[in-house]
Amino acid sequence: MDPVITAGLDGSPESRSAALWAAGEAQLRGCTLRLLHAWVLLSPSKQEDTAGADQNYWARRIVDDAQEEIRRHYPDLPVCEDLVAADPGPALLAAAAESDVLVLGSRGMAPVAAYFLGDTGLHVMAQAGSPVVLVRARDDAVEDTAKPWPPPSAQGDVVLALSLHGPCDPLFEFAFDEAARRGVPLRAVHGRSLPVQAYAPWGIDPDVGEELAADARKELHDALRPWRAKFPGVDLTETVHLASPARVVLRASGGAGLLVAGRRQKRPALAPPFGPVLQAALHHAPCPVAVVPHE
Repeated sequence: MDPVITAGLDGSPESRSAALWAAGEAQLRGCTLRLLHAWVLLSPSKQEDTAGADQNYWARRIVDDAQEEIRRHYPDLPVCEDLVAADPGPALLAAAAESDVLVLGSRGMAPVAAYFLGDTGLHVMAQAGSPVVLVRARDDAVEDTAKPWPPPSAQGDVVLALSLHGPCDPLFEFAFDEAARRGVPLRAVHGRSLPVQAYAPWGIDPDVGEELAADARKELHDALRPWRAKFPGVDLTETVHLASPARVVLRASGGAGLLVAGRRQKRPALAPPFGPVLQAALHHAPCPVAVVPHE
């Protein structure tokens, strides 16, 4: 199958913004862009049906409007439309299995809205076997329209959030490949909370803190060494902070073009699908977030 990037559409400004971001990514990768809208009540309709008689009129309109917008900015990009008569969750998971990347829209994360990322999007991200990118509507976009993203190379650098709790080759591969394609720097960021023994009555024991930081820097450098060799053209920086990992990652995502974070596919039965760092990134990171599944 030819490489494809799929953008899920629901008619919202966020999903149209996601489709435009996906178009830029598809052009960067030389992929076909698939615009997918799933609605369980879709029905076969005749070609000559009018807007009033065609039950699928608004579903078609959602996809056609997005394609028209994309054509204005990416006239040579191969684009295909896909209307699926199914619930969005299963339809998007099936599309993810056939795609290099699945791109979804995300609502603006004001304090009240922060709990409403969307059951469908969360379910898809928790189950998809391929990378899923979550894209918010741009802050400077008009409410009912999507504003095109600048070229990927002009969006900012790529930030890679690392926990260093085990092997995660797909995560490294995705982040380094994105930075190489875009021609932008890659920042590998690791946050580590201080243990109890690092604290003294007067504050943090500087000797203990420095020892922990040195250990973390060595672990990060060792984990990145083979990827430096594989992608010698990528401008890589390594950053370690002894602080809450979630706060460290969110601080690093400011001004970034893409935040890349991992999701372990095998988690304990009763564990939540996302750890606290990924939860924070999904709800509060200002830039697109790529969630890469790995063992």
